[in-house]
Amino acid sequence: MTLHPVVPLALLIPVAVLLVAAQIVALRRWRRSHKRTAPWRWVLVTVAALLLVVAATRVVFVGDDQAPARSAGDTEPNVFLVIDRSPDMAVRDLGGRSRMDVARDDVEMLLDRYPHARFAVIGFASAPSLDWPLSADTWSLRPILDTIAPYAYRPDAVAQTNAGAANTVLRYQLISAVQQYPRATTLVFYLGAGAPGSELPAREFTPPAGAIDGGAVLGYGTAEGGPIPGTDIERSSVDDATLRAVADQLGVPFVARTDSVPLTAELPDGGGTDDAATTVASTGVTETYWLPALGAAVLILVELYLVLRDFRRSRYVGMDVAPS
Repeated sequence: MTLHPVVPLALLIPVAVLLVAAQIVALRRWRRSHKRTAPWRWVLVTVAALLLVVAATRVVFVGDDQAPARSAGDTEPNVFLVIDRSPDMAVRDLGGRSRMDVARDDVEMLLDRYPHARFAVIGFASAPSLDWPLSADTWSLRPILDTIAPYAYRPDAVAQTNAGAANTVLRYQLISAVQQYPRATTLVFYLGAGAPGSELPAREFTPPAGAIDGGAVLGYGTAEGGPIPGTDIERSSVDDATLRAVADQLGVPFVARTDSVPLTAELPDGGGTDDAATTVASTGVTETYWLPALGAAVLILVELYLVLRDFRRSRYVGMDVAPS
């Protein structure tokens, strides 16, 4: 059994003492009411207050065969997914499948490869967007990634795509991750086609020194390429040169994805969870705060009913004695 109080015990204990003192003072008022139910109502309110204090201590039971609970997110890896959502990712030159279809499969594999990691998703085309902030809630993330697709675009959007558009967002996200989780491994996976039809020079990635521990640049598409749906472009081939430059800037390897077979490249070890240090989510803990909170709620509802009943009776008495 461990305690995870919602407020520090140094504050919770004085609050409990004040509640008890206030109820002792209130006991005199209850006695002066000369009602037979007064002592019981005082006990009811007092017990409700104490139950709320107990609930605030947040008692947690951990199984005997589990590691002791600790603060989640200490050493689990941070994984940043930088996903190209430009029109080039709609090209179907990977075994009849679109580049984005294969990228979604690879993302699913990464989620399985790092089950205890926190994930962030940064989408980009001509400009970046933080599609999913850094979070360990992969259960909610999976359905979002299953439907991720190229942004809605006009025919001229191809020329405005920038392979390095996500630099600023990624840089600040990395800085924040290192500050929040200094012991965690940080991995960056860039998934894109290299913006082969862009008329803009690709921005360079400038991550903070030592902020990236591994990852990969996954380049989608073939040299033959294919047409971009919704445009007049009949041949969009992958830009390996730009993608290799991105890999050099991030300090990670380049992996060509020229077909739709499952990703088999050797991926970095995320570190993090081991037998001696597991997260709270994986320890099978049993929360008990809701039991005293539920009991307090029931008692407070009873007291509220009694107060309303007394108010209603006093109102009727006042109406009976009012002068005509």
